[in-house]
Amino acid sequence: MKVTFLGTGTSQGVPVIACDCAVCISANQYDKRLRVSVLVEMQGKTIIIDTGPDFRYQMLQAGVKKLDAILYTHEHKDHVAGLDDVRAFNYVQGSAVDIYAHKRVQEALKKEFHYVFSGSNYPGIPRLKLNTIQDGLPFQAAGIDVIPISVMHFQLPVLGFRMGDFTYITDANLITEAEKLKIKGSDILVINALQKEKHVSHFTLEEALELAAEIGAKKTYLTHISHRLGTHDEVSEQLPEGVFLAYDGLELEL
Repeated sequence: MKVTFLGTGTSQGVPVIACDCAVCISANQYDKRLRVSVLVEMQGKTIIIDTGPDFRYQMLQAGVKKLDAILYTHEHKDHVAGLDDVRAFNYVQGSAVDIYAHKRVQEALKKEFHYVFSGSNYPGIPRLKLNTIQDGLPFQAAGIDVIPISVMHFQLPVLGFRMGDFTYITDANLITEAEKLKIKGSDILVINALQKEKHVSHFTLEEALELAAEIGAKKTYLTHISHRLGTHDEVSEQLPEGVFLAYDGLELEL
């Protein structure tokens, strides 16, 4: 399995528009963060988790030539806004792209991209095949076994995903003990760590580190990072052994 971090930033990305903080003006490429998304390549299949506003650019940067499936964590704009650009893969592959999402997320997609689901068959619109993720039930995406992990993003249910020994969770501030059991045993854990200060809907750095220690993965990577967390170099020096800041373009081989 190969995992590529396409984006590791929060909903505003980094740098943030009109911000002159030390992170936003940093010349370090590791401090430049697109909206959060990850590419998983496994058994000859290509799976994307979330298609944010930077989806087109991320596909070009990563040189993605085919797309077998998209998994959606939830319906917020920074996770779905780039869906229209899937049509490029429709053209190349000559087929619809499989979308895997909770029923609630599917309904949000139908509203946001109403022209795709109107039945008009307008030329050039994305061709998508919706597949429903049932609460708590494992499923297959492009033939790959996936375990959905239910987490909370303030009052909004969000899905994390485990594929083999890789677990990916973003936009969370609460994970129940039952759901943590689905994560334990992972070699690689990816978890959000928005900032150091308490936040209503995201893990802080301290909370993410506590979770990492509890899960005990061989390596933990932090993502969905805001400019308030600090520079990549500064924060990296503060992290315990086995925990790392993810960055755009980071590739992992499992």
